[in-house]
Amino acid sequence: MSHWVLPTTADIGIRAFGRNKSDLLRELTLGMQGILLEGKQDINSLMRKTGRWEISHSGDIDLLVIKWLDEVIYRAEVYNEFLVDCQIIFHEDSIKSQVSFVDKNLVKLEVEIKAVTTHAFTFQKVGTGKIVKSEWKEIPEFTGPGWHADVIFDI
Repeated sequence: MSHWVLPTTADIGIRAFGRNKSDLLRELTLGMQGILLEGKQDINSLMRKTGRWEISHSGDIDLLVIKWLDEVIYRAEVYNEFLVDCQIIFHEDSIKSQVSFVDKNLVKLEVEIKAVTTHAFTFQKVGTGKIVKSEWKEIPEFTGPGWHADVIFDI
């Protein structure tokens, strides 16, 4: 496992690590989807559909990542497409992903994420030997090289 739920006083968050930025965004995405689920469900037994999702944003990688996570929430709310896996490719100003999703109506949800916040948002490369400390005992520290992210969700 490469993602952990961050304990926060109000909303809910995730800290994730990855080998590269695509791997990190996949971990964030799957972690976010895991927050939504009620209890332990075998969503892998549900009929999957596949598709290609793409978003774009000029300039800031942080806003591009936030826009991707918002797109995943939007697709579930508007199209009933609950993402269960993704293969992400970053381009200069876009993210393209091959996704697997199930009908959201077949998934039992416990939490509703209203939005991805920019509060305490981090999405960064971690150099070789650099340590990302954790203030939470249930979340391990991370030693680079790799990528690290913290995201807080408004629930």
